[in-house]
Amino acid sequence: MRKTIFLLCLIYFAISLGKKHSDEEKPAWAKKDIRDYSDADLERLFDQWEEDEEPLPEDELPEHLRKPPALDLTKLDMTKPEEVMQATKKGQTLMMFVTVANKPSRARSEEITKIWQTSLWSNHIQAERYLIDDDRAIFMFKDGSQAWTAKEFLIEQEELKEVQLESQTYPGKKPDVKNKSLRDEL
Repeated sequence: MRKTIFLLCLIYFAISLGKKHSDEEKPAWAKKDIRDYSDADLERLFDQWEEDEEPLPEDELPEHLRKPPALDLTKLDMTKPEEVMQATKKGQTLMMFVTVANKPSRARSEEITKIWQTSLWSNHIQAERYLIDDDRAIFMFKDGSQAWTAKEFLIEQEELKEVQLESQTYPGKKPDVKNKSLRDEL
């Protein structure tokens, strides 16, 4: 019985503290109808909502708000610009453009780039692939430092015309080889 009375008193106390403020206590922007809020009013409301939030951990922040990884320039060989670029892109998203040789159909380009992507994944290089034209695709790397390893792999592949990475074009070593292994799908 005492527990029930205590619980009721506790609930009553919580309700009395959670009372609605009168209109005199609110700022002018809060007295407006929500449909009449300007962008500045919505921004203030968002700031008020976020003020008691804990900051996000480093790994959950969007990429543009994260601190870049520490880079020790003394350990880098400045005579090799590709190694310097690879070190500076660590942890950043990077895109690579890949062109398939011999003007293939869209289905053929899809098949070839899918095989390349799978091979990269098998080598623990995570790349997302987006076909942007019949013979062209984008490979997107969440860790940009992996792109240079992927580039070395891709330029060795048959039917690769070229790879574009950080404004540099690298031609494929076997662009004239035609592989006609288009699979029939049901």
